[in-house]
Amino acid sequence: MKADFLIDVCKLGRTSGLKGFLKLYDLSDFPEQFKPKALFFIDENSTLTIAQYDKSRSLVRFEGIDDKCSASKLTNKILKTTKDATRAACKLKEGEFFWFDVIGCEVTEDNISLGIVDEIVRIGTQDYLNVRSSDEFVKKGLDGSFLIPYIERYIVNTDIKERKITTIDAIWLLEKED
Repeated sequence: MKADFLIDVCKLGRTSGLKGFLKLYDLSDFPEQFKPKALFFIDENSTLTIAQYDKSRSLVRFEGIDDKCSASKLTNKILKTTKDATRAACKLKEGEFFWFDVIGCEVTEDNISLGIVDEIVRIGTQDYLNVRSSDEFVKKGLDGSFLIPYIERYIVNTDIKERKITTIDAIWLLEKED
């Protein structure tokens, strides 16, 4: 499995108890993917399969990892999965999108390209699109990137199939103050 096909879904923390449980720090919005028999990658060649998941305490135990010593070797590892596995395990509501589908979309306003979403940043409970500004704006001396809150105030439409996000009033977020 090539690393560029994998997405980070959680970080494993300290051990808990003597039977190989680890604290799970979910990096996604989909705890439902952590269920028995779910397969995750820790690198291109190594996988872990969940044996037990305690949702109320955010604890996970993996098949073949039955003691604290074995589990401690996994502390601070990042669990990864594929986009296809994420789509299969996680159901979206109307108007929701996976971050990996939004990243790479062109952001436009009034048929003007503002740039491309290169990552999504969560600050508190709010998601922001980090937009790499189009070359035209950079040549005018404007910032090379800027944040757009992912809220109705700025986002008019997200079309994953066309890879476009239409905004309103977001262009002023790009402008520098003199």
